[in-house]
Amino acid sequence: MAMLSNPELAKKAIPKEYRNIALGLFPHDGYPKGKGPTINQILSFGKILGLGADNKRLLSTLKSSSELDKLLQSFQNNLDLLIQKTWVEKSEEIRKENLLDRLPAFISRIEQEKYSEALEEFGTILEELSWLFFGVQSQKDDFTEYTFRIDNEIGLFWWYGNQLCNTQTKEWIKRTDKEILKAMLLLGICYLTNF
Repeated sequence: MAMLSNPELAKKAIPKEYRNIALGLFPHDGYPKGKGPTINQILSFGKILGLGADNKRLLSTLKSSSELDKLLQSFQNNLDLLIQKTWVEKSEEIRKENLLDRLPAFISRIEQEKYSEALEEFGTILEELSWLFFGVQSQKDDFTEYTFRIDNEIGLFWWYGNQLCNTQTKEWIKRTDKEILKAMLLLGICYLTNF
């Protein structure tokens, strides 16, 4: 399952005022060999995502294990609640249960500093979450455009989630610095913690 199969539509869906920052985080043509986003690019994206004070929290979480523990606990509590409160057809209840079952292993990967594995798993979690929230719409080519019509921040977040599932990104994840991967991961976690 993939949230969006047409990257050109996704790129065009990003409002012009956000496009440079978003494409700095995930360049349309991929990262130059051995390069990826910087912490500043990740924080700039967090700012346009509307993280505000949580953008600073992301920085302190990078340096403090107690802050990370608090963030992960808040994330799990909020995501559990979001998943449980999402109404789906009876036939889709198993998806909710499977998603809830994935969270402890995902959090464990982060605690063990297995950020590349955690980031790939996060992409999968976001795919399932998009299905629960948006149903079949999450599988259509215009999914990113659809989410931008709801709200710019929501659109940017689901664009970010789609990029995590991108083949180019998966290759980059395997070869990049742990701190960058951690910051990229915490960006999405901070957003969902406050969703």
